[in-house]
Amino acid sequence: MTEQRFSRQSVHTIGLIGLGLIAGSFSLALQASRKSRYRFVGYSRKAENREASLARGLVHDVVPSIAELTACCDVIMIAVPMLAMPDVLAELAHHVRPDSIITDAGSVKGSFVAACEAAGLDMRQVVPGHPIAGTEKSGVAAGFAELYRGRRVVLTPHKQTSHQATEVVMDLWQACGAEVDMMAVEQHDRVLAATSHLPHMLAFALVDTLITRESDEQVFRYAAGGFKDFSRIASSDPVMWRDIALANKTAVLDAMRDLQTHFDALIAKIENDDGEAIVQTFANARDRRDDWLESFLNSRQ
Repeated sequence: MTEQRFSRQSVHTIGLIGLGLIAGSFSLALQASRKSRYRFVGYSRKAENREASLARGLVHDVVPSIAELTACCDVIMIAVPMLAMPDVLAELAHHVRPDSIITDAGSVKGSFVAACEAAGLDMRQVVPGHPIAGTEKSGVAAGFAELYRGRRVVLTPHKQTSHQATEVVMDLWQACGAEVDMMAVEQHDRVLAATSHLPHMLAFALVDTLITRESDEQVFRYAAGGFKDFSRIASSDPVMWRDIALANKTAVLDAMRDLQTHFDALIAKIENDDGEAIVQTFANARDRRDDWLESFLNSRQ
């Protein structure tokens, strides 16, 4: 395989495996951009999702099998739950063209790379990726063209990944309005465990804690803005987040245990009536969060 096999000019048809928020927004963003020359072909296990994606204009055509999708696509975007990845990749390995580029939008990169290798895929044509964007919504109806505008996408190329294949995928994400960063697989999984996966575990755990109380109805009757803001991501797809928690198990558990240590320290400060230490903890958190928010909002202007 030569580097010349992968080029921007050779990409005409993009295949989507999985037709929910992430893949749908990817397609809509590219269709709305100056790169609107692409043809999109979609595959989902469920016929109703294939039909709905056609009706919404997410894709120009749908196929009933991965084998048919691989035959006509120059780039294949995989956007399915993490624990569904191995089966999808195993099927791809039987049919993928040697000149096609495979990329993904999964939240865990270590397990994706391992599944690619286990399936026997040629890693030169694999560009692992993760858009740091999303909402608590899911499904075919959830996608929208602006999802990636001003947001970061992390690519974690394998040591064998073709440089030109990486450039093709980078170009597609930039056309969606995203800023693309490169990162090592292990670093990605550690960072995202702390900044994305841990907050979701917290949101799910908070709501689960409240619904087990005897005063469940009273608790939710008086829940207001703070609860709404903090618990929003507990409305996320449970299956997707189960898969992420298990696929990134080591890093997620490390982040949860680190939080537990800090939470235990806060409990001790409250038990000891250590008001000064409590204020210092809260002030440090507020200041760092305010700095991040200002930077985040500026990056989206």
